[in-house]
Amino acid sequence: MIKKGFEEKRSVRTETRSTDLVVVGGGMSGVCCAMTAARAGITVTLVQDRPVLGGNASSEVRLWILGATSHMGNNNRWAREGGIIDELLVENTYRNPEGNPLIFDTILLEKVSEEENINLLLNTSVYDIEKKDKSTIEEVKGFCSQNSTKYLLRAPLFCDASGDGIVAFQAGAAYRMGAEDQMEFDERFAPEVDDYGELLGHSLYFYTKDVGEPVEYVAPGFANKEAGKLPKVRNFDLQEHGCQLWWVEYGGRLDTVHQSEEIKWELWKVVYGIWDYVKNSGEYPEAETMTLEWVGMIPGKRESRRFEGDYMLTQHDIVRQRVQKDAVAFGGWAMDLHPADGVYSHESSCTQWHAKGIYQIPYRCYYSKNIENLFLAGRIISASHVAFGSSRVMATCSHGAQAVGMAAVIATEKGLSPRDIAKSPHIQFLQNELNKRGQSIPQVPLKDEDNLANIARLSSSSEWVMDGLSPDGKWKNLVHPSAQMLPLNSNQAYRLTCWVKAAHPTTLKVELRTSSKQYNHTPDVTLETKHVELVEGKQELTLAFTNAPNQDQYGFVCFGENPDVAFKTTTKRVSGLLSVFRKTNKAVSNFGRQDPPEGIGVESFEFWTPERRPGGHNFAFKIEPAIAAFGVSNVTNGVTRPTNTPNGWIPDWETDYQPTVTVSWDEEKKITEIVLMFDTDFDHPMESTLRGHPERVMPFCINKYRIFDSEGTQIYQKTDNHQTINRIEFEPPIVTSSLHIQIEQPDPGVYSALFEVLCYSDSTVL
Repeated sequence: MIKKGFEEKRSVRTETRSTDLVVVGGGMSGVCCAMTAARAGITVTLVQDRPVLGGNASSEVRLWILGATSHMGNNNRWAREGGIIDELLVENTYRNPEGNPLIFDTILLEKVSEEENINLLLNTSVYDIEKKDKSTIEEVKGFCSQNSTKYLLRAPLFCDASGDGIVAFQAGAAYRMGAEDQMEFDERFAPEVDDYGELLGHSLYFYTKDVGEPVEYVAPGFANKEAGKLPKVRNFDLQEHGCQLWWVEYGGRLDTVHQSEEIKWELWKVVYGIWDYVKNSGEYPEAETMTLEWVGMIPGKRESRRFEGDYMLTQHDIVRQRVQKDAVAFGGWAMDLHPADGVYSHESSCTQWHAKGIYQIPYRCYYSKNIENLFLAGRIISASHVAFGSSRVMATCSHGAQAVGMAAVIATEKGLSPRDIAKSPHIQFLQNELNKRGQSIPQVPLKDEDNLANIARLSSSSEWVMDGLSPDGKWKNLVHPSAQMLPLNSNQAYRLTCWVKAAHPTTLKVELRTSSKQYNHTPDVTLETKHVELVEGKQELTLAFTNAPNQDQYGFVCFGENPDVAFKTTTKRVSGLLSVFRKTNKAVSNFGRQDPPEGIGVESFEFWTPERRPGGHNFAFKIEPAIAAFGVSNVTNGVTRPTNTPNGWIPDWETDYQPTVTVSWDEEKKITEIVLMFDTDFDHPMESTLRGHPERVMPFCINKYRIFDSEGTQIYQKTDNHQTINRIEFEPPIVTSSLHIQIEQPDPGVYSALFEVLCYSDSTVL
């Protein structure tokens, strides 16, 4: 037994831990930062003040992870974020296609706990810091209420991914809170703060369930009895729950750091008041057998402090898609601002304006301009209030945090400060190290001198040349303007034949369009317009276009709305090929096109978006000349997803029964590692919770493959792949003058691609 006498004062147990990097905040940004750094070889302490990881994505809040894909509701094709965040979302889709947030909790905990270099502290709140000098943090102090232990966490480098910036704030770093004036950065979308407010509020979600028998409900005394009369509640849809109720928002006129508990209580009042209205007002008789299944205990917080780096992201970076020499991540969510009064506001619950494509985020946004050893990650990065409206979403935050994790590795190995890495040649080294791990920085291809595949001879058993897609699918009526995307070669005119049927003689409008920027997928440039006379019945439609794009990029063969006309589709699915439609997606303010008010600095344009599977079939067609965009040279071009071209090798799946890529050298090479990058459909958003997915494994993903050496000996086999990146290590190394990578078609109707092949004599770990 333990028996202690009286003492005047006792101290709690104190532990001191020293690692290369301390990451404060175990949300998605902190997790991705810590995992990136740990896998690349440095030691990390990850501190989380909650019992689970994931932050707003955890089962405590239950917000789905989204980023540039925007629910497939904008023109950002193949824009899901790469790297660790991709790995986590792909794994979650494989294990948890139903979107159960509890399962996602376990995936995050498993992934982090498996990293030997991560020291994870849950239920530990950082409350103080110590500085070595005025611009250098020496340690942070945390306390875990569950084991009554105080932690002194020391490191040469720190990353604040805490959401409110607890470390950066206490370290004295320059920060902002609220909205900038329109004139500071010439941001015409900046809100009029007196009417709209300066901050986005918190949201609290709830789940409901039909139990099949009547359920009575007695509201708690603190429930807001007037909640049912609020404008945003009047048309409440009983089918919606969880983060579909993001508009249950409040707190934008309060201090979103220090008044969070007050905001939470007000949201509880609203939530229980809404349910009281649903159950007891008589307006929802169908709710008789429904009950509350879950109500959030902590709200999802959108905005508080933003800290200043050496660069501040602004509206112009997003709308103009500025090219940044130090780009390390990308965004693509709309500039999405909410009225400060939230659920009590009479204005629309959000105002969203999209750009025509994704935008680069510079590395200079990810470290403090004042504190020499402090990285910034998550929603607190250096951005204006308007730009924050886009950069704040979790997949975008996670993508940038991966850059922080890798920068911390480089800083540790080379003895650099975060600011040093922004300069040449360090920034190019950082970009390459990120792209090796699937970051896919826009317009920054991987240029890896260590990749032996770059000095090899490449060959393949076949290459698919696209002369068309067979008309073996259903007929699809043109109830919306519809288009087939095609990877067109510069200065090449094409002749396209497709199959249509008309209910009666009619005129069909056809346009050939491209994007004003080579890497965008907004069809805002019309190269040619035709008006075609159709007769009644089935017929072949041949379109001879005389105009051509002046650069390699995707073209759109656009068919005008005409419900009396149907097009034959194909069952074939192809990596890097999509049909798109000018339809609406109100969830992301897509009403077919956006027409912003004059003078807010945002462009008008149309939205052309794909359908989710099991829909989303391509149109059937024949094309002359055939398009040779799927060659084996793509596997070393440094681009690991479709951009302005497909960027993948596709064999002739119809005739090649053992498709093989051969990588060969004039002399034997010692191989310690092979990295293969596959197609897990970067156009699919993979929302992490609530919204289900039709497949556990993306249809384009190569599931089975084998690798042989120059003697024909099988050196590796994979039979159940579902991940984007496969990293194969050899211990001891293999010695060979060639590698033969033989892949299997995942489904007879899918033309799958292999995007990239990397081979190393030494490990890619720094």
